[in-house]
Amino acid sequence: MTRTEAWIALNLIPQVGPVRVRKLLELLGTPERILSAKSSELIQAEGIGRAQADAIAGWQENVPLEAELQKIQDRGLTILTQEDELYPPLLKAIHDPPLVLYVWGELTKRDHQAVGVVGSRHATMYGLNATKKMSFQIAYSGFTVISGLARGIDTAAHESALAAKGRTVAVLGSGMGKLYPPENYALAERIAQNGAVITEYPVDRIADKQTFPYRNRIVAGWCSGLLVTEAPLRSGSLITAQQATEQGRTVYAVPGPIDKPTSGGCNRLIQQGAKLVMDGGDVLDDLMTLFPTAPRAPVIEQPVAAVKLSLDEEILFRALDTEERHIDDLAQLSGLTPATINVTLMRLEMKRLIRALPGRRYVRLV
Repeated sequence: MTRTEAWIALNLIPQVGPVRVRKLLELLGTPERILSAKSSELIQAEGIGRAQADAIAGWQENVPLEAELQKIQDRGLTILTQEDELYPPLLKAIHDPPLVLYVWGELTKRDHQAVGVVGSRHATMYGLNATKKMSFQIAYSGFTVISGLARGIDTAAHESALAAKGRTVAVLGSGMGKLYPPENYALAERIAQNGAVITEYPVDRIADKQTFPYRNRIVAGWCSGLLVTEAPLRSGSLITAQQATEQGRTVYAVPGPIDKPTSGGCNRLIQQGAKLVMDGGDVLDDLMTLFPTAPRAPVIEQPVAAVKLSLDEEILFRALDTEERHIDDLAQLSGLTPATINVTLMRLEMKRLIRALPGRRYVRLV
């Protein structure tokens, strides 16, 4: 058994998590030694009761390690453990870092400098626009955007990072074989080509109400700062923000109207000490104290004559005029694929050349 396989086996054992494994390592030294120990040895570790000791000692009878290894190979996944150089150092320093990270795509050292972007699954146009603008700027500047691949704000954050030709990492609350939400599978494929999709859960683990809050600690622990762009008072994003604060990360929040419940969570975070931000540059300027050599936010408010457009951007820009057009009309006029149109419209919007309107309609600004 290799060292990595030993870590995977430990991760598959029920009732044994990162904190207990840390105590076992203090006692026994290596994951291989833990797996070969008897119950009488294991129970000597702090926090290990009879049930946990018996589960570890009898792991070969109950843990489908060979089947899991085959699933990992079939899907072309790689495994990172806390001993690997690419394992995010900030994440490794939290109270309960994942034993293993299943990786679809490729992580780089550049991903150690990251900003988390989270918010409501039921985002408004206000929240989506703020997320697109700031995530684009953050990714364009060189920071990796970390989010959870959920509907709403998470999806906008990932798509904007890709539109900026930057890097983004999606943290799942499920196994790779049960990706949730399923409609974001195509987005996950794109992320894997320009970053990575990661999870600590075995391949066939189904998402549930417990896996998502537990997943959030990875987003909070990985990043240098956490940006909440839109969230009501009862939102999982506030849990992530609390975890980020507990882990010593800076929390940033986008303010919203005081009479809009959709912004109640962000306004409350600001009231409690989160930094109010109105632009991606606000986040980046603050993070310069940690990474003084990082590039600054792009200047996106430029006259159209000074903006260099790609061929797809120019085609769509010419297809638009001062009268609003539906995205279906743009598809007919431009001849571009829906995926290309979505990404290109986002880029034009980030360059302040067009504006998104309700009902999937767009209009030129210049």
